[in-house]
Amino acid sequence: MPAEMSTDSMSTNVRLTGIVTGLVQGVNFRWFTQRRGTELGLVGYVRNRADGSVEFVAEGTRDALERLLDAARVGPPAAVVENVEARWGVATGEFGRFEIRF
Repeated sequence: MPAEMSTDSMSTNVRLTGIVTGLVQGVNFRWFTQRRGTELGLVGYVRNRADGSVEFVAEGTRDALERLLDAARVGPPAAVVENVEARWGVATGEFGRFEIRF
């Protein structure tokens, strides 16, 4: 296999940290994010923050993470997403599944 094919960025795991603001607590946003992350084969967590936002940290392929980010920008039916701040980084491999943290 040529070297450029063996380092395919679409299959290399990366980390995405997202902060979602708007009406995102009390509307099943954590459950929605955990379910979508699991469906996409991602690992990490989602949790409510004291300021009313929701934070998620997920690791997996860039393609799958982009799809989770797209889902977070919409949210579940009762949510009103105002903004999603996304930060990309290096995957640490510390997660075994995608969970809701309290």
